[in-house]
Amino acid sequence: MKILIVEDEQALRQNMLSYLSEDNNVCEACTDLAGAVYKLSCYNYDFVLLDIGLPDGEGFEVLNYLRKEMRSEAVIIISARNSLDDRLKGLNIGADDYLVKPFHLAELKARIFAVFRRRAGNNNNLLVFNEITIDLNGRNVLINGNEIILTRKEYDMLLYFIANKGKVVSKTAIAEHLWGDEMDMHDNFDFLYSHVKNLRKKLLDAQATEYLKSIYGIGYKFTDK
Repeated sequence: MKILIVEDEQALRQNMLSYLSEDNNVCEACTDLAGAVYKLSCYNYDFVLLDIGLPDGEGFEVLNYLRKEMRSEAVIIISARNSLDDRLKGLNIGADDYLVKPFHLAELKARIFAVFRRRAGNNNNLLVFNEITIDLNGRNVLINGNEIILTRKEYDMLLYFIANKGKVVSKTAIAEHLWGDEMDMHDNFDFLYSHVKNLRKKLLDAQATEYLKSIYGIGYKFTDK
């Protein structure tokens, strides 16, 4: 995919560039509203990751520009502003998602993946990873053509791991993605370990390759290498 990152915070911009480029995405970046509009006037992108608090104006103007020009880029707003008004404004004028800072890069990747699946759903509702096939519309999972039964959390966790395949994702990032504010009610990660254990067992029982690796002290990695 070709991704434009519009973010004036240097450290975050560089981290997003590095993280997303690892999957062979073509990533470009700019730091202000004028730069974003210029790049969009010259090039087409698949995704725009858009900060709305830019030095020279509101990032909402980028959404207005895309709508006026009838462009098809998917847009995920990334912002420190968490007000309902900003969320509704962004979504109402064309954003596909709204992610509040600070966030885990694995969460951003999963959001991109989710938007991509949603937009492609009318054409192809199957996600294939080696012997694993997921029917995104029916929420069914097949291993070598045989269906396995997953709980909702196990299903969402499998999608999250595949979206971040080959990358180490922390326990906190996984928990925040799947449970949100509910994770604050837990004193430890035992609830997460239980779901990971059950998902791994169901995949292995269905003769799937052991893709899910524990990374001691950090989290997990879903990889076929």
